[in-house]
Amino acid sequence: MNVTINDSCIGCGACESICDAVFHVEDRAEVKSAGIAGNEDCVKEAANACPVCAIEVA
Repeated sequence: MNVTINDSCIGCGACESICDAVFHVEDRAEVKSAGIAGNEDCVKEAANACPVCAIEVA
C-alpha cells in the first residue's frame, strides 16, 4: 500500500486521531511509512474521513 498526502492538506488532525500509527500532524499531515503494514484498514478509514480528500491510497 502506498500512502501520500497531497497539497490540499489543512492539518486538521483527523487522520492522526483515527490512525496515529501511520499519520502524524504538525503543520500538515505526514505519513510514517513503517506503520502502514498491519494498519491498512485504519489508513482507509482516515482517507475516507479526510475533509479535503488529501490522503491518497494506492
